Amino acid sequence: MNKFRNLVSCIILIAVSVIILVKCKTAKADVPATASPNGATIFFDDFSASGLDNTKWNVETTGMHFNNELQAYVDSTVAISFIKGDAEGAVNGALVLQPQFAPGFVTKDGQKFDFISGRINTRTKVEFTYGTVAARIKLTAGAGLWPAWWMLGTGNWPETGEVDIMENIGEKDWANAAVHGKGYSGDAGLVNRLYFPEKNDVTSWHVYALEWTPDSMVFKYDDVPMFRVTKPMAQFFGEWAFNTPKFLLLNFAVGGVYPFKINGVKEPYYGLPDATLKSIKNKESKMLVDWVRVTKNSNN
Repeated sequence: MNKFRNLVSCIILIAVSVIILVKCKTAKADVPATASPNGATIFFDDFSASGLDNTKWNVETTGMHFNNELQAYVDSTVAISFIKGDAEGAVNGALVLQPQFAPGFVTKDGQKFDFISGRINTRTKVEFTYGTVAARIKLTAGAGLWPAWWMLGTGNWPETGEVDIMENIGEKDWANAAVHGKGYSGDAGLVNRLYFPEKNDVTSWHVYALEWTPDSMVFKYDDVPMFRVTKPMAQFFGEWAFNTPKFLLLNFAVGGVYPFKINGVKEPYYGLPDATLKSIKNKESKMLVDWVRVTKNSNN
């Protein structure tokens, strides 16, 4: 009987230990795994407020017409909104960037667009040199959608550098990272794709991160290195553009050159097929951002 009681006690102890371990792992999943545990926080936003924190972010409005994209950027709660609590798998709420079908929309500079969307940045509010940059993001698939999480330098492009931490053109199974500078910009930029498994594609939550040091940039998806760019690699083509301050950007473009190069669609819109147009009309296409964090690297 004593042996039986001891056996039962051991089984209960093991079961409790497993439950505790599972809970610990679940809790850790809510914390940016790529953030340096010893580094000071440079920037953090978990989008838990009722609106965008304008001490951290600027909302960009149209005036920029790049890459034959189809959208105008607007300051609107239709294109830039928020969800509360743990809806859709967010931890404390999330930012939602969502393109809208708006035929004949006229911008302040007199140009017409059939889509509006959201683009925000931290220019002049949060700019930094080196650190670990991470965001937890969930996307919608759809050919011709073009959400991005990236950084720019202040000044002329591409001399001041561009870092695309995560760029997606609606394909479920891959996203890309890239850097652009003088001599290696546009199609000549240093680019790499990460392919996701079928059951954990871009429509699932992922942490897209960058470890930026004076001599290298290591891109990590879910804390796994997927691309590394070093100073000598870039200098083979031109000057290293990543020793000056950069600011953060999140945006959701629609159609344009990059999607067209992948899908070859011309109708009903350049780079945007009818199925995705219907998704946008039905308000199904969106980019959710759970949190954004920048920490100082412990060795920089």
